[in-house]
Amino acid sequence: MRTPAPLQALIDDGVIDEVVRPLKSGKEAAVYVVRAGGELRCAKVYKDMAQRSFQQRVQYQEGRKVRGSREARAIGKASRYGRRQQEEAWKNTEVDALYQLRDAGVRVPEPHGFHHGVLVMEMVTDADGFVASRLGEVELTAEQARAYHAVLVRQVVLMLCCGLIHGDLSPYNVLVGPDGPVVIDFPQVVSAGGNNAARSMLLRDVNNLTAGLGQWAPELLDTWYGEEMWALFEAGELQPDSVLTGTFVHDERVADLDSVREAINDAREEALIRQQGREAAAEVD
Repeated sequence: MRTPAPLQALIDDGVIDEVVRPLKSGKEAAVYVVRAGGELRCAKVYKDMAQRSFQQRVQYQEGRKVRGSREARAIGKASRYGRRQQEEAWKNTEVDALYQLRDAGVRVPEPHGFHHGVLVMEMVTDADGFVASRLGEVELTAEQARAYHAVLVRQVVLMLCCGLIHGDLSPYNVLVGPDGPVVIDFPQVVSAGGNNAARSMLLRDVNNLTAGLGQWAPELLDTWYGEEMWALFEAGELQPDSVLTGTFVHDERVADLDSVREAINDAREEALIRQQGREAAAEVD
């Protein structure tokens, strides 16, 4: 395998020792297994703006802080310098979020630095030491599904207490480590207090988790944790250890319950389609 230029720069600087193999390539970045100081880690190489397919980027960036007034003005004018600064700010978003969330006790991969546009971080493994599977790719008992759901709801609460919303959370952005779920992929993280779509994104995140795990424990589908935690957040009462019940009294004068339920059903159907695709692929193999 030819070593990508950004990773060769890390080898030259002594940050990593070698590139072991590619791990995955997504819409935002390519991830590689690397060796550093005798340990296996992950190196996330972000794709350039022209190579990325992630849509609605502006909606996610609303409310994000820019490091300097000059950079903010340049980004606002969309100059060449501004586009470069916007690109750098986008790449730094996940790095900053990982450090902040890790310090707050959120179950995320431990970051090991950001060098030459590459994020080096912990490689999450399973109980046997192999690369951990995504939550959406494993079969669960009802008891496991309930336990994982409780853990993940708490992670969403911890993130929200930090003023952050994942923005693209689903069972496919969660790895199953030996001690339970680990949340990954934060380049689209949303400012809870500065983004007008924050509430809807939070509800979508929680609904995606509920729909995915609800296929194993159907009673989860009748819970309303997203609405409950957002109401506490808006009231300034949400704490990392706030007790949540999953129940919520909707104000039917303003809440469109049909739309909320439709969002949950859409997420369930998407999870089912993905599961059927995996089963079909397994039969071909």
